[in-house]
Amino acid sequence: MTDPSNRKPSLATRVAQALHFVEEETGAVVPGIQPAATYARDENYDIRKPYWYRRDGSQTTAHAEAVIAELEGAKESLLFASGMSAATAVIESLPTGAHVVAPEVMYHGVKMQLHAYEANGRITLSSYTAGNLDELAGAVQPGKTQLVWAETPNNPNWEVTDIQAASDIAHGAGAKLITDCTGTPPNITRALDFGADISFHSATKYLGGHSDVTAGVLSVRETGGEGGFWEQIALIRKLQGTVLQSFDAWLLVRGMRTLFLRVEKASANAIAIAKHFEGHPALEAVLYPGLPSDPGHEVAKRQTTGLFGGMMSIIVKGSEQTAIDVCRFTEVFYPATSLGGVESLIEHRKTVSGEGFPVHPRLLRLSIGIEDADDLIYDLEQALARAGGEGSA
Repeated sequence: MTDPSNRKPSLATRVAQALHFVEEETGAVVPGIQPAATYARDENYDIRKPYWYRRDGSQTTAHAEAVIAELEGAKESLLFASGMSAATAVIESLPTGAHVVAPEVMYHGVKMQLHAYEANGRITLSSYTAGNLDELAGAVQPGKTQLVWAETPNNPNWEVTDIQAASDIAHGAGAKLITDCTGTPPNITRALDFGADISFHSATKYLGGHSDVTAGVLSVRETGGEGGFWEQIALIRKLQGTVLQSFDAWLLVRGMRTLFLRVEKASANAIAIAKHFEGHPALEAVLYPGLPSDPGHEVAKRQTTGLFGGMMSIIVKGSEQTAIDVCRFTEVFYPATSLGGVESLIEHRKTVSGEGFPVHPRLLRLSIGIEDADDLIYDLEQALARAGGEGSA
């Protein structure tokens, strides 16, 4: 018989209970909010550690960071006011002239940021095709490359990068690997377990899960010690004042308590939709790593828990306007930008990303939510039919 005293609660249980939170004074099982912007010193005029001013954080933000660190298997996590402020802190921590390697196609906000820093002479930048390890190996410059950026699955085409292989390439060149797994939250993929040095998530998306908070988070396997890169990133957050505020952190903790359930349902919906529309006469392609026919499927299986997330794209036959019309004609999907919420979203990616971003003009990005899968399938079917895409019924 198994000794019950040796059994520890699963990660799903710990996150659902916000790390078995109980307020000591009242016994409340729901975390509260500590909104203070400043903290009184003690009777000796010493700081009551760890906080003295809001830019250093708060109890509420620290609780959210602890939940994420548990999810990621991380030494520490740091929360920022947005995903972009988290990404900016990483780039700002690099020395002037540092060489960075990043995917040619990736989240357009970070791509714009990298190119802006390159244009100002702050960094040098090389690119590679997402998922192509040979190109990645050819892009790094041993002794010069400081940071390799990987996004997997890669937005909006959902190519899969082998995190362990990318880690080996980065480390072989003396660089750190940062992995953006926003499309597959850490209950699906724990990038740090595969060798990434920094795991990045837009916590606005699956971690929050309700489209009501904007946040970004960085997590690390090792902090690097005093004066290291992690301490530098924390200092940049403090000086820029981009720590996540208490109410948003509270919303994030609340959202994460249902993370496992939400992601399981969204993933089940996504695979059902992908299988239904694979080979559809009105579509040129369905891009989803969960499909066995997808080029990244086998790698995705190795570095996920068996779920593939709720993100996919479809390429519509016809004209660019046909694709836009599909967005216009959906009645269950919301024609909105973001991802990872409980509601399903559809967007014409070229319109959102703007001219100059390398994306197929007829690509529609879908964020699959937790609604009834049949309702979502019917909605896309009727929208395709109304839009008059080639081969639609």
